[in-house]
Amino acid sequence: MISLAELAEVENVIRSVNEKAVLPRFRSLRDSEVAMKGPMDPVTVADREAEDLLREWLTAFLPGSVVVGEEAVSEDPSVLHALTGSAPVWVIDPIDGTRNFVAGSGRFSTLVSLSVDGVLQASWSYAPVLGRIGTALAGRGAWVDGEPARVAPPAGPPGLPLTTSHPAWWPAGYGRSFDALTAAGLDVRYFDACGIEYLDLAIGKRSAMVLTWEHCWDHAAGLLLVAEAGGHVATLDGSPMRLAGGNALPFVASADPATTELVRSIIVESAAPGS
Repeated sequence: MISLAELAEVENVIRSVNEKAVLPRFRSLRDSEVAMKGPMDPVTVADREAEDLLREWLTAFLPGSVVVGEEAVSEDPSVLHALTGSAPVWVIDPIDGTRNFVAGSGRFSTLVSLSVDGVLQASWSYAPVLGRIGTALAGRGAWVDGEPARVAPPAGPPGLPLTTSHPAWWPAGYGRSFDALTAAGLDVRYFDACGIEYLDLAIGKRSAMVLTWEHCWDHAAGLLLVAEAGGHVATLDGSPMRLAGGNALPFVASADPATTELVRSIIVESAAPGS
């Protein structure tokens, strides 16, 4: 549905939106330009303006398409229904890592993907301050910083590098699973911006990620990037990840099916009653 030339054209749109709406506010935000949607969940004028611009430009680029954006869903959760509709859907996170953006850290990115009938077709992950860009096209491959992306070769404990969110964000009852991953010999680290972590997984700097939430705008771009780089994703019950939600959490993104199954089995067994 998207050609390589169009992949580059959308990348230019995303770069332009950052130049217009995001980067001028980086390290220049006023207190009045930051609000809280919930605990530890800030939103800024940059998030909202960037999402509005992307909606305007991308729906013009692909007439008949619709947008599911983080900020629009925050205002009206029914926007998510578009994921199960017939129109092509742009899934947008205008600033993934808003907490970092507010704090003046460059570890944030703009995430965009295109889905048709629930199947990802193309994705873009752009970290403007870090100067990093990941793109993927279904069936054609993945690229990070202009080079073909490939996940790490198969690995196992000890020392398999895995990243995940802080245990405070894990589903209730799964705290022991975090400890079990470490006890199994995996090198478990926290991450602060999942869009950037997906970039690193796609080029072999990580072997696995454990994701404890399913907001489509956080994951869609990275899921296609990792898949086209040769990686694998499965939810806790072994099913594929569904953009529309209702997944068994946490889910695992990794370099290969064996690594996914290793991590998944550790979590399942450690969370079982009596373990």
